[in-house]
Amino acid sequence: MAFDKKIKIGINGFGRIGRLVARIALQRNDVELVAVNDPFISTDYMTYMFKYDSVHGQWKHHEVKVKDSKTLLFGEKAVTVFGFRNPEEIPWAETGAEFIVESTGVFTDKDKAAAHLKKTVDGPSSKDWRGGRAASFNIIPSSTGAAKAVGKVLPTLNGKLTGMAFRVPTIDVSVVDLTVRLEKAATYEEIKQAIKEESEGRLKGILGYTEDDVVSTDFIGDSRSGIFDAKAGIALSDKFVKLVSWYDNEWGYSSRVVDLIVHIASQS
Repeated sequence: MAFDKKIKIGINGFGRIGRLVARIALQRNDVELVAVNDPFISTDYMTYMFKYDSVHGQWKHHEVKVKDSKTLLFGEKAVTVFGFRNPEEIPWAETGAEFIVESTGVFTDKDKAAAHLKKTVDGPSSKDWRGGRAASFNIIPSSTGAAKAVGKVLPTLNGKLTGMAFRVPTIDVSVVDLTVRLEKAATYEEIKQAIKEESEGRLKGILGYTEDDVVSTDFIGDSRSGIFDAKAGIALSDKFVKLVSWYDNEWGYSSRVVDLIVHIASQS
């Protein structure tokens, strides 16, 4: 949907996801980043971390610099910087921000936040003993809320899906290994064709399809939510299949955050 003016957004928390959402927003013509709030880092450090990213590379678009302690310049675009700990005190309205991306991680409990941390060496982890083992040297079985989340987004799958995760020593990108028992028989070729058609039609830009011999790093920076790997899947029968799909769990997620803002704005 086309908008007469850009949707103004603010970002609360300029950490991993906050910076990636900013990168995406600054490359789009339907949203405008107007403000950032983070009480824990200076504008100088914000600029440094935004410009240099070990996973997604150096920012290569317009110049980023500090105008003053309360303003960053992205090219000629000024972005207001706040440093409030209490979100109720952040004067978003002064900047014209219409939607706020909450990416501090503060509003989750300690146990949930800890699930995103990787131990570099073996260390204590009272509730998840395996999670306390060194991530750099191990494949670690873990729980995941992804299956439960799917049931909330797609109610027809609620109660029909479960899952677990393996934590592996990769810097970015995840893969879904989905084993499915089908009610209606379908060959693997038919499944591939159906997914390919969706990836080129209704779900273009969200769902991808590849028949290349790919590995995880090939999807760093991919904005799609899932890229079906046609060669990696397998069928035991026409009613029992395994499907494999890759996704950049940082860039893809951040892209959907911005898409969601645009969608909400289109409904108002």
